[in-house]
Amino acid sequence: MLWGELMSSTKRGLLRDCRGSALIEFAAVAGPFIALIFASLETSLVFFSQQMLDTSAETMSRQIMTGEEQKAGTTKAAFKQKVCGTLPDFMTCDRLLVNVEKVNAFESASTAAPVITFDKDGNVTNTTEFDPGNPGDIVIMQVLYRWPSVTGPLGFGLGNLPNGERLLVTTSIFKTEKYE
Repeated sequence: MLWGELMSSTKRGLLRDCRGSALIEFAAVAGPFIALIFASLETSLVFFSQQMLDTSAETMSRQIMTGEEQKAGTTKAAFKQKVCGTLPDFMTCDRLLVNVEKVNAFESASTAAPVITFDKDGNVTNTTEFDPGNPGDIVIMQVLYRWPSVTGPLGFGLGNLPNGERLLVTTSIFKTEKYE
């Protein structure tokens, strides 16, 4: 009988003991909490990078709109380098694609994000154009950046390309000014 009372008393004591409960409760919510923090940081970084890309495209489309690039005889490679020079340091040139095309009318300009294709080694196989037009032409400029997306805890990832990267796209459509 004494053994039974001892066991009953021990069970009641263990049930009332709250030491370590905060640790157990934190362990239960730590995973989702860390995943939420990671998802928030990744999303913020992608939005910030998209804004930087938009700002860069706005600056460079102004160069074409005013005829500065046409008058200077800028080549496709040189223009890409100029766009790259306007990006922040954490965005690298090897992930950048720039497409500049003259179109006949605003309605005929496609603003859809292009489909990016890759070879077996993971290199982009798409080709881009550089036709900044002449005075009074309608031009569409797309600046694309392949953001290296990371899949976080609980499977969160922002990748929209087959290789898991995120394609950031900014599109500008404008009519070039009457420059001389």
